[in-house]
This record gives sequence, structure tokens and C-alpha cells, in this order.
Amino acid sequence: MADKAIEPIAIPIEWRVPEDLKTHYATNLVIQHTNQEFIISFFETKNPIILGTPDEVKSQYEKIKSVKADCVARIVVTPKRMEDFIKVIQTNLDKFHSLLKGKEDGS
Repeated sequence: MADKAIEPIAIPIEWRVPEDLKTHYATNLVIQHTNQEFIISFFETKNPIILGTPDEVKSQYEKIKSVKADCVARIVVTPKRMEDFIKVIQTNLDKFHSLLKGKEDGS
């Protein structure tokens, strides 16, 4: 008896974001890759509190050697999933720009 190929079955996904999931603002990201995966690391920087006159503020900024960027999430995906990710991001970015353009045109 010949083996029959199993046909893939589409199973719907129920997208769920837990209510207690902490949201971070990613101000920076780093993408690295190996032969088998892409590693996307999201970072949040927090600006130092600087107060005073314009001269005091300038002086304080000049003394800053660096600002820490804390990794708030790291995602690892396959190359195929990365391709899908890029397409989804590009589609959404195009929609975003279309909406902005519509607002500028008065639409």
C-alpha cells in the first residue's frame, strides 16, 4: 500500500495578548543572524533628567559619556519567518504612510 501525503489543515489562530503583559517603548533595536535564525533585540533607553539654565543643561549633556539601553525583549525567528515579518512590516508601513498622506491632502 502506497503512503499518501498528508494534506495540511488550516487551523485558525486565536490571537491573545495577556492583560498583564508589560508594554515597553523600543527606542532602538539590533538584528543579528546565524545560518539558521535571526535574533531581534529591542532596547529601551531612558533619557537622563537634566534641569537648569541653557548653559547648565549644555554642560550636563557634555559630561554624559553614554546612555544605557536596556533589552526589553528578544525574539528569535527562522529566515522564512523573517521574510514574512518584513513583508508584514512593509505592508503596515505603506498603509501608515497612505493614511498620513490622506490627512495632509485633507482627505
